[in-house]
Amino acid sequence: MTIILRNIAAVIAGLVLGSLANMAIVTLGPMLIPSPAGADMTTAEGLRQAMPLLQPKHFIAPFLAHALGTLVGALAAYWIAGSRKTLFAWVIGVLFLCGGIAASAMIPAPVWFKAVDVLFAYLPMAWLATVIGARTQRPRSA
Repeated sequence: MTIILRNIAAVIAGLVLGSLANMAIVTLGPMLIPSPAGADMTTAEGLRQAMPLLQPKHFIAPFLAHALGTLVGALAAYWIAGSRKTLFAWVIGVLFLCGGIAASAMIPAPVWFKAVDVLFAYLPMAWLATVIGARTQRPRSA
């Protein structure tokens, strides 16, 4: 596979795998930390009405979904990319950051959560992916 195709595949795989990891955690989160009684978290209006009932523990799963989704996606991009691996891990981090900023504008959440999410869930995880990727990359044989 040419380097260009590998790089395109890295971005696509990073987005898909990161999104799958994100959705898996979002789906499992309420099983680990149940929503408040009577809260409908399935609709935008229900979420808006339930927001005053939510405690900080209810924001753990969304934060982990964003952070680990970005980590998985950026790491996949790093491992798959044919060249400039670090760049493609950062591309995934920036794309997920843009999605996080858009989501924070649309979803009613406390300002403290939006700040923690945007500051710590995306770019730090892209950086961590480059560190893990570099340490796990096998040296190429000559």
